[in-house]
Amino acid sequence: MPAPSLLVLYGSQTGTAQDTAERIGRQAQRRRVQVRVEALDSYNVAHLINEPLVVFVCSTTGQGDPPDNMKAIGRLCVEWRPGSGLISSSRLGFPGGSVLHTLWFNFVAKKLYKRLLQLGASALLPVGLADDQHDLGPDAVIDPWLSTFWDRAQAIYPLPAGVSVLSDDHLLPPRYLVHFLDDVAEDPPVRPGDPQSPPQTTPSQSHPFQARVISNERVTHASHFQDVRLIEFDIAGSNMEFTAGDVVMVCPRNAPEDVAELCRLLRLDPARRFVLAPTDGATVPTRLPQPCTLRDLLENFLDIASVPRRSFFELLAGFATDQLEREKLVEFGTAQGQEELHAYCHRPRRTAIEVLADFPHTTAVLTVDYLLDLFPEIKPRSFSIASSLLAHPDRIQVLVAVVQYRTKLHKPRRGLCSSWLASLDPTQREVRVPLWVKKGGLRFPSDADTPVIMVGPGTGVAPFRAALQERTALDRTGNVLFFGCRSESRDFYCRSEWEEMQKAGRLTLFTAFSRDQEEKVYVQHLVRQQAGLLWDLI
Repeated sequence: MPAPSLLVLYGSQTGTAQDTAERIGRQAQRRRVQVRVEALDSYNVAHLINEPLVVFVCSTTGQGDPPDNMKAIGRLCVEWRPGSGLISSSRLGFPGGSVLHTLWFNFVAKKLYKRLLQLGASALLPVGLADDQHDLGPDAVIDPWLSTFWDRAQAIYPLPAGVSVLSDDHLLPPRYLVHFLDDVAEDPPVRPGDPQSPPQTTPSQSHPFQARVISNERVTHASHFQDVRLIEFDIAGSNMEFTAGDVVMVCPRNAPEDVAELCRLLRLDPARRFVLAPTDGATVPTRLPQPCTLRDLLENFLDIASVPRRSFFELLAGFATDQLEREKLVEFGTAQGQEELHAYCHRPRRTAIEVLADFPHTTAVLTVDYLLDLFPEIKPRSFSIASSLLAHPDRIQVLVAVVQYRTKLHKPRRGLCSSWLASLDPTQREVRVPLWVKKGGLRFPSDADTPVIMVGPGTGVAPFRAALQERTALDRTGNVLFFGCRSESRDFYCRSEWEEMQKAGRLTLFTAFSRDQEEKVYVQHLVRQQAGLLWDLI
């Protein structure tokens, strides 16, 4: 009987599918299975023919689109010819990802599952379609799917005589070992994309461009509840190009006070330098410089202030020495404890740092080697570009609504990226924002005679601002904009720009200010009122 071996490939946009894939990897380790967990785009698909057992975990993003880290394999799937025998030896497992858009429910998972079967893969069990909208979340489907999967997998690869499955309270080894250096950092490490690092032809997630903030202007009235910023970045020398409808990706940073609090809880010196040594054949993340300081790891790389997932509690339970803390952590890590976990963690948006503070005995024995297992990597945030290169050469502008709200917890909840961007001072020239550009879902007509109808309430007007700047620079008319906000005096973004375009005959503008009168008026009401005009334009 061959030694059991499993490959888990994931396509993940926000980290949910990656978290599930890594959870499957830990379950495989407990079952004495040799396992590799990789992003789809980092895997050489030509090797699939040699894989005896493969699980694909994919989410759907946008309008039925694949995640960024599986787009390459998606193109390859289209190019493969059925009957080629490319993966005829593989057995296929397939828990689908989840998505909020009902129209595109698990579209990517369904499509890839069907395509792999066409190419000769043998399905171990039917595709599992998880749903974020389920009362218990995606685990309501994933848990029973995995239970069936392991039963069938172990029927193919039974454990050798005298070998048993490791219990859930057995602490698995970390993915990386942290080796501290004797000295502390005197200078900040060189990160990919830093001004002093080698120039890159095209900025990307692995090599973002470090942009300087030119301006950071609040565009809502000081009395308005919502703080919205128009932020401009200098991208001179970046080689970045974009058109209206494209998006800019930003890597945010954790707040210094959160980094300080975590270092206090774990008794860490943020100035200490270290190098990572992988324990399972994994590679050191490209965004993480080597050597690295703990401050850099916690501030720029690990998502320490996010709301933790179920896997966080499963791992934390392995360190629990206090009986009460252990019982609660174990409960939060089980399928039966998900309602309790939702009430404790997800509904009030309790952060991972706050959870660690609530379990002091467990936190006291947590070791630094497990930081990269416990906390996910900070995911980049995407913003519609709100400017045109034709109007603002070497610049990118974004319209950012600062996220802040209250729950039953005393401390207000804050959006990681929006709060960080809003705090940046343009006079501090050393402050840099890692960013890159990617194609967006909006496309504007190239034909100069084609009119464009744009409906952009609130900050959703950002890509239309870019389009109007671009079309004005190209002397294109036929621009119709429906803009909606709460109040003409408080959050009428870019008012002076729209009025100038109107005076120049470049724009037909319709505005809906929903709270300026007793009866609510929204953009859809104006669209209905202008049915004749829109019909003629269409």
